[in-house]
Amino acid sequence: MKNIFIIGGASFNSVITLDEFPKPEPMTIHNCHFNETIGNTGAGKAMSLSQIGFNTTFHALIGDDSYGEKVTSFLQKPNLNFIADIDPKGTERHLNIMNSKGERISIFTNSSSDNPNIDYHKFKKELKSCEYVVVNIANYCRNILPICKSLDKEVWTDLHDYDGVNPYHQDFINASDYIFLSSDNFKDYKNFMKEQIENGKKLVVCTHGKSGATAFTQNKEWIETPILANYSMINANGAGDAFFSGFLYGFSKGYPIKKCMKYGTITAGLCIESYLITNLNLNENYIENEYQNHF
Repeated sequence: MKNIFIIGGASFNSVITLDEFPKPEPMTIHNCHFNETIGNTGAGKAMSLSQIGFNTTFHALIGDDSYGEKVTSFLQKPNLNFIADIDPKGTERHLNIMNSKGERISIFTNSSSDNPNIDYHKFKKELKSCEYVVVNIANYCRNILPICKSLDKEVWTDLHDYDGVNPYHQDFINASDYIFLSSDNFKDYKNFMKEQIENGKKLVVCTHGKSGATAFTQNKEWIETPILANYSMINANGAGDAFFSGFLYGFSKGYPIKKCMKYGTITAGLCIESYLITNLNLNENYIENEYQNHF
């Protein structure tokens, strides 16, 4: 099993799923699907990766509250070591409104602390022993980037809906070797991808929801990968993190980037068939069978 260290991103989410987003006018909605579950980018990656064969260590902030207990209970999984620091602001919480297209409106009902009092050097043991380091873009995570550099650790990051100009993301861009992002707010994503490879990054991958994903490699090769349309949309929460996890699964096996992208489409497809941020049926055998069935 490959060792992976992931830092940042756990919340307790209330999720409302509607056929369409409501119009901006007063109304009463009598029927919807509602569930409460763990959420956020680090949790999604940690749960998916632990299910598909990674020995996963995950750090996140939680509150000393009932929501923190619920988050912790979701993370009691085989191959998943959850390390928490207590956030004095309480557990991060989101209200997510989803529609049938997979689009999301996410409202932070309680945000986490930007600069909690954490001894980042306590992570050195885990960092030294892992093959992969994933640093998510929660503000407190930027403080571990110098430690990763001092240990010569390659960093993977996910910029999500970066718009190409927001300075918040720059520390993560500068420190990362492998970059994932979404094109949701970024029409000029291809020029950004080319710039990052020219700046020495090893790989950039941009996801496009229903329009698939694009990779740009060190060899200046563009790889376009469509989605697998036979997966039925139930809820898109966690799909981007699931894609990341499936890609990294293939990468850890030494597969070509094109094949890694295909594994990403499988894990993302399985994710959208669940109301949770990862499909509970996800495992290594399952995705290998899906690969054989589709490719």
